[in-house]
Amino acid sequence: MNRAVLLLSVVCLVVSSQPIADSQRLFSIAVSRVQHLHLLAQRLFSDFESSLQTEEQRQLNKIFLQDFCNSDYIISPIDKHETQRSSVLKLLSISYGLVESWEFPSRFLSGSSAPRTQISPKLSELKTGILLLIRANQDPAEIFSDPSTPQVPPYGNYYQSLGADESLRRTYELLACFKKDMHKVETYLTVAKCRLSPEANCTL
Repeated sequence: MNRAVLLLSVVCLVVSSQPIADSQRLFSIAVSRVQHLHLLAQRLFSDFESSLQTEEQRQLNKIFLQDFCNSDYIISPIDKHETQRSSVLKLLSISYGLVESWEFPSRFLSGSSAPRTQISPKLSELKTGILLLIRANQDPAEIFSDPSTPQVPPYGNYYQSLGADESLRRTYELLACFKKDMHKVETYLTVAKCRLSPEANCTL
């Protein structure tokens, strides 16, 4: 009788821990993918900067600091403290929105380090993975809704014919924003993944 109770307890423990193990595996894959995308974004931006003159870099950096990325309409934590206080589901939903906002603009991201044919599919795969994590971490009582972000014209008139100076500024802005957003997603997914390990230190 005691052996039967012990066996039942072990089975229940394995079953109850299975969803956590599945989420950890999905999180590991998602974090790995966004880390790769963030690295590609850094390389793209670095390649572009190295092709500029010193004065061009200074002027473009000055202009960018005064502008905002198109994805800034997605409300996200303002600092690391707010990030750490945010729920797993909130961090996942924000990450989903940021990744989705780059699905179309990513077609215009290209360079020696990362051809656009490599970036767009990776974003789609990451988006699918985050969607699975959102579903896995929602309360069963909740009705699932697609966390899609409002569709807005990406980066204004970036895709119109522009003069040389304006095109340079737009390219700088696009690459800088892509790098910034991939860093955000990497941070949010890393913190969310850490929450599954109570003994882990999730301090940023």
